[in-house]
Amino acid sequence: MQKNRHQHSTRLHTEDLLKPRDAAVELRVSFPTIKQWIYKNKIHSIRTIGGHHRIPQSEVDRLLFRTTAKTVAERNLLVRRRSGRNQLVGRIESVQISGLMAEVIISIGEQQIISIITARSAREMSLKPGQTAAAVMKATGVMILRV
Repeated sequence: MQKNRHQHSTRLHTEDLLKPRDAAVELRVSFPTIKQWIYKNKIHSIRTIGGHHRIPQSEVDRLLFRTTAKTVAERNLLVRRRSGRNQLVGRIESVQISGLMAEVIISIGEQQIISIITARSAREMSLKPGQTAAAVMKATGVMILRV
């Protein structure tokens, strides 16, 4: 078990680390809430040499969708605003606009989803790398929903 903990810790050190304030902004919660989550082990953090907390991006991603709505009913309502029920929430990695089309790459955990949408849609939603977005699967297509 100790060996696994060390491997997990090593993996966390190689990914992006956020200051608690930045994580709070991304999760749409207050800074004191993030601090309480750290103290109650609801979110994992890494301590710097100076004793400051840094939160791995994967931890923010893990909690991202859960914090958009406080209750199960609110979450269900959020998910069902669109007809597509198969939604995966992630972070936009890149948006490449060329002519009438745009390629949007969303990272969800350690995986990526690539969607081709109209350039106009990408511009209207102001899609940019780092933003939160949901990939909505429908039969053979993937739609992008900015969250």
